[in-house]
Amino acid sequence: MATTQTRPSPAPLLQPGETVVLFDGVCKLCNGWARFLIRHDHQRRLRLAAVQSPEGQSLLAWAGLPLDQFDTLAVVRDHHYWVRSDAVFEIIAQLPAAWRPLLLLRAIPRRLRDWAYDRIARNRYRLFGRYDTCLLPHPDHKQRFLKGPL
Repeated sequence: MATTQTRPSPAPLLQPGETVVLFDGVCKLCNGWARFLIRHDHQRRLRLAAVQSPEGQSLLAWAGLPLDQFDTLAVVRDHHYWVRSDAVFEIIAQLPAAWRPLLLLRAIPRRLRDWAYDRIARNRYRLFGRYDTCLLPHPDHKQRFLKGPL
């Protein structure tokens, strides 16, 4: 079972039960992950927000996560948030059943999972590259990204 962190107030900008994935918008690996989620989340259970966006910054602040060090994936829903490998498993649990066998990897001790996660996260720019600026969502996918009130 994934370990969730809990906050006393519900996450800002989200509707009750809405799940948002926070990702590094300049990381090529993270952008590939976001595109994968758009392609495979047929039921649209997940919304996305780059951590560099105002919405991402608001959710990071709510969770008490660093606003300027984007070294982890985070998932936010209601009063809860998940980071690192637990965030990955929370995402997989929202995907179609074909992806659920990957949840068996939860049997690997969290300490080992997070160690591997941290190695990739710390070296993601060197291994996969980075964009100079945050990529804008494709017009067909704009509704998949969290937007705050205007």
